[in-house]
Amino acid sequence: QECSKKQKNDDTQSTSVDALSSNDGVEEKNEFHTLANAKILLSDCLACDNCMTSEEGARVFQQNQKELFRILNLNKKCDTSKHKVLAVSVCPQSLPYFAAKFNLSVNDAAKRLCGFLKSLGVHYVFDTTIAADFSILESQREFVQRYHRRNQEEHALPMFASACPGWIRYAERVLTNLVTSHICTAKSPQQIMGSLVKGYFARQQNLSPDKIFHVIVAPCYDKKLEALREDFYTALYNSQEVDCVLTSGEIVQIMEQKNVSMKDVTAVAVDSLFDEMKEGDVVRHDGKRSDGYLEHIFKHAAKELFGMDVKEITYKALKNKDFQEVTLEKDGETVLRFAAAYGFRNIQNMVLKLKKGKFLYHFVEVLACPGGCLNGKGQAQTEDGKPDKALLNQMEEVYAAIPVRLPETNMHVQKMYQDWLEGMDSKKAQETLHTKYNVVNQTASNLDIKW
Repeated sequence: QECSKKQKNDDTQSTSVDALSSNDGVEEKNEFHTLANAKILLSDCLACDNCMTSEEGARVFQQNQKELFRILNLNKKCDTSKHKVLAVSVCPQSLPYFAAKFNLSVNDAAKRLCGFLKSLGVHYVFDTTIAADFSILESQREFVQRYHRRNQEEHALPMFASACPGWIRYAERVLTNLVTSHICTAKSPQQIMGSLVKGYFARQQNLSPDKIFHVIVAPCYDKKLEALREDFYTALYNSQEVDCVLTSGEIVQIMEQKNVSMKDVTAVAVDSLFDEMKEGDVVRHDGKRSDGYLEHIFKHAAKELFGMDVKEITYKALKNKDFQEVTLEKDGETVLRFAAAYGFRNIQNMVLKLKKGKFLYHFVEVLACPGGCLNGKGQAQTEDGKPDKALLNQMEEVYAAIPVRLPETNMHVQKMYQDWLEGMDSKKAQETLHTKYNVVNQTASNLDIKW
């Protein structure tokens, strides 16, 4: 079985999702009618025609700039009963793209992006770092729990990170329960942000969740697929936690359509989920190219399980720079062995070792994109679909220079655990911050895929 992920971005192999769309009717003419249809090439993201249905293709196609402007135009009409509160949440890995592309500091880029979105008619612009705080804290706790159960439960360890929707979709559609049972149940930062906006923030604003239209700005196309998951849908309000995902590149397309440069936009402070507060300077988590699950969980586990304070982590590159390991030694014995596996060749090798019973790692941070989230194909590509290495290098420098804030030190998170989630161990916290991953549709010969 030949995996379509190895194909290049050319016309013969890159079937676009818009071909699957059933929404071919006459577009309503408005001030934004010049926007081109968003074409998402299936070879750009994880989803290939082997694991993506026509219905999913049509729904992904609807997550484009025109959907954003449909809501903006709806809000300009007189019938206030149909108005939506438009909230946009920006991923931390998208900000370095805007900073590098427009030669701005990351703090300036965040404020100017906020100013641009609000000039369109967006009501609130949030930073998703707080959602990653929750995701990391829940992942840390789950790893320690799994470690304690490792001798009683066959699938307790290793634990795989759950933040990357490309990896999750591959695991559910191609791999077996042998693999999915090892995936951490903590929701990704995107979907926790969905719960925060449609749950906590909606309650603060006395709004029904279906009255909020929630957009995520993200570095990759796979997050559009993640937003469609059935477990992130509230039937009572007929509402998804995330209504639309736009890539960083799609936001730049809107700027180009409107002949606007980020440097010309008025800087506006990013909103906070809490009352009338505004966000301060941009912060990030440990990890040079990701949300830092490996580093945070490693340091937490070293302290909780072995009483060791780890200040600096040393990565050891193995087969390539996208497969690295970190170990903890105590009394001459290796007590923790973690790995970072980025890109599908490394993921496939990891899965083969797991199935052969030769897996040594306790935790693996798994990301579908080689180079990590900054290299998402929604922002780090040239016009001909090739990686923009110079821009990516700039983005990595920008990201590495952002100050690190430990999720444990975020007082808003601690307060929300008590006031909104009724405690860290409550049923509400479990239901709000966790999900389940199961095999959806296995292919016949998983181990025969050629990478």
